[in-house]
Amino acid sequence: MTSPVFAPPRAAYLHVPFCAHRCGYCDFTLLAGRDDLAGDYLQALETELRSLERPREVDTLFFGGGTPTHLAPDHLARLLELAREWFRLAPGYEFSVEANPAGLTDEKLRLMADAGINRVSLGVQSFDEGLLKFLERDHREAEILDAVARLRERFENVSLDLIFALPDQTLDHWRETLRRAIELRPTHLSTYGLTFEKGTSFWSRREKGAIEQLSNELERDMYAAAMDDLAASGFEQYEISNFARPGFRCRHNQTYWRALPYFGFGPGAARYIDGRRESNHRSTTTWIKRVLGGQSGIAMSEELTPEHRAREAIVLGLRQVDGIRREEFRTLTGFDLDDLAKETITREVAAGRIEDFGDGIRITHQGRFFADPVMISFL
Repeated sequence: MTSPVFAPPRAAYLHVPFCAHRCGYCDFTLLAGRDDLAGDYLQALETELRSLERPREVDTLFFGGGTPTHLAPDHLARLLELAREWFRLAPGYEFSVEANPAGLTDEKLRLMADAGINRVSLGVQSFDEGLLKFLERDHREAEILDAVARLRERFENVSLDLIFALPDQTLDHWRETLRRAIELRPTHLSTYGLTFEKGTSFWSRREKGAIEQLSNELERDMYAAAMDDLAASGFEQYEISNFARPGFRCRHNQTYWRALPYFGFGPGAARYIDGRRESNHRSTTTWIKRVLGGQSGIAMSEELTPEHRAREAIVLGLRQVDGIRREEFRTLTGFDLDDLAKETITREVAAGRIEDFGDGIRITHQGRFFADPVMISFL
């Protein structure tokens, strides 16, 4: 083992917790119906950003939520102003924002474009009115089409999020959803199987038998269809759930999967700096109260051991279809990949879930169907 060199973060994440409604499947840090707290949130965010002491240059900047575009125009303008004050965008930067089709006004699009945002991730989820109602989304197909058309007028890089394995959804219906999404000519698509997170209303409804989860076999068939249909349409799968046109991979998310450092601000936000992982309070009101009261908004802080950092880098790196390069892994972690995980690599290669291509390892097409247990086996 050699000593890794900790580089300063070149990526920053700002969490915006406001939403019109908490959907039944969502367990993200958010507030619904509390737009009255936006001013306090921005004041607390400004206070937290001052911990940087000076503006930092970044290659990627990402606004997530919640729904950042739910903010009123004056609050959105202030958020953008704070971001540009504390983060200098390097040449060739990527500046992303998550958005929902509903409430995406031309005024907000202008503010975003003028501030330098060049990538928008739109939470479409489905085109079917019945499924959108089931998911408790506040938009319908017409709003999706309108939002995408107006986004394309100002932003070259538009990504769409889709959810599959919804109750009563058929394989043919999912493939039709993919076809409709492809027709809109996005540069990027994210596809996620519906998950039932403890604490959400969907979890409770499933436990009571009010929602019936699709079979594992049908969910696997839907995932396979996404891989096949998107590849046939010119998208490259570069991560377990993400597909992009050439040149349009989400560089910010690649920071996470490459186990590189990043800044994080806002309620529930995580950061990874100098081998230390921290996350803020998930309660927005608690975070605001603490930060404005002169206390730290951090809820969890953990100094990772060198081996823990290295094993975590394997788990994250295997999410990427390109996999992990042995030399890059040694430089990043100080560990030899084979010294650390030779037995696991050999076992997973024999099972056909991992491919060893000499310079590195990567998850196989078959292994993507069992991604979670494969990656966990390296911990």
